[in-house]
Order: sequence, then C-alpha cells, then structure tokens
Amino acid sequence: MNQVSNDQIRQNVRNRYKEIALQPMNTGSSCCEKPVNYKDVSVRLGYSNEELTIVPEGANLGLGCGNPQIIAALQPGEVVLDLGSGGGFDCFLASRQVGEAGRVIGVDMTAEMVSRARSNAIKGGFTNTDFRLGEIEHLPVPDQTVDVIISNCVINLSPVKQQVFNEAYRVLRYGGRLAISDIVTTVELPEEIKNDLDFMYSGCISGASSVDELKDMLKQSGFMDVVVEQKDDSKEFIKDWVPGANVENYIVSAHIKGIKS
Repeated sequence: MNQVSNDQIRQNVRNRYKEIALQPMNTGSSCCEKPVNYKDVSVRLGYSNEELTIVPEGANLGLGCGNPQIIAALQPGEVVLDLGSGGGFDCFLASRQVGEAGRVIGVDMTAEMVSRARSNAIKGGFTNTDFRLGEIEHLPVPDQTVDVIISNCVINLSPVKQQVFNEAYRVLRYGGRLAISDIVTTVELPEEIKNDLDFMYSGCISGASSVDELKDMLKQSGFMDVVVEQKDDSKEFIKDWVPGANVENYIVSAHIKGIKS
C-alpha cells in the first residue's frame, strides 16, 4: 500500500472510533456490528461478570474479539501497555492486577477515546493508568520500559503491521511479552471484502492477516516463542458482525503471544 492509502485507512478508522467514543454510555459496538448491549458482547468475548462490574461505567464499549487478560498473566508491579486502548476497559482490568506498584499505559490514535478513557480513570479512581494520544506504529513510549503488551482487535486495523510489531519489540524490556487478541484469516478474503475501505476495514475484517503472516512478522521483529492460537468458537459471535455476509467463513479470533529475548 502506498502512503496515501495508508493515511486514508487511518483516517477512516479514526473517524469510526471517534463516533463510537462520542456515543451514549449505555450502548456499545462490537468490532463490526451496530450498537448493542456492551455487557452481552463482552461476555461472549470471554470476560467474567466480575470483570464487567469493576470498571467505570462508559469504559467498556463492547469492542474487541477476545479477552487478552486471559493470556497476559499479569503480575503485581509490572508495566503494561495497551495498543488501541479505547475507553480504557482492558487498562482498568490490568490496573487492578498490577496494583499500585505497577503502571498501565494506554495508547489510542483517537483524541475522543483518550479523553473518554482519562475521564473514566478519574471517575473510577485509577491512579496508575496513563492514557496517551498516538499511533501504534509510532508509540509515544521510551525504549525497553514495558513488561507486557496487550491489545484487543486493534492491530488488524493498521496498514503497516510490521511497524507495529517493530515498535512493540522496541518498547518491551528483554524478557517482556506480547499477549494480544486479534482476528486472523482462515482462507483468502474475497476481493470485494479486501477493497471495501469505508466499512470492512474499519470493521476489523479487511485488514486481517493469516496465521503464517503474523508469525513471520513477529519473528522478523525479533520475537521468540511465537504462538498464534485460533479460537474456533469465536465464529459464534463473528457471524453477527456483518449479518448475511458469512464473514465467519474467512476469519476467527486468535490469541497471539511472543517473547522479547
């Protein structure tokens, strides 16, 4: 992709998530569908009822395709970075796990999302979270300062994913780990899906990579012990993202892990 099309994709995604950030707080949007009850969406993504009750109202926007907390194995005192932090939902869950001795940084390229997350942090009394405006391809984070990187259905939206993984590797300390949920393609996407910029790309489908492509990118960035585990049961909620389009025939959610060594 040339730079013009990359910028078009970023702006398309930014506009979509600006709209979501400004919507009323009693509804949410899953990765690709119209606003729905965000608690119902999150339960389907693997979050527990306890997790859904300990975050501030308005933090959970029902976005994502899984629960990165399941694979992150966060420990007290760790520094966590969330790529595409939205309203702060996963950051607030991580905040409770790392405790006051730890810190959680959320990066989002949509100013309205950053503002919403900061307001949620104040509302919930979270003092160890820090929300920053920035692109995940150019992280506003110093080298080797992060223990764990999490993300939930965001990296697929980037038009230059190799740069995202390069940046992730840069900011992680040696021994640090990547633990993200995202979608992967199971077969080649039809051209009509690949080329639908206005809806499908910002809706988490056209930008998905295959398992082999993700493994290659992670290894090229320097990650070791790379694992991309497909979650076939995710088809049950993915089929609702674009009703009638049968997108579950092309993509599934996956747990993606890697170590900086």
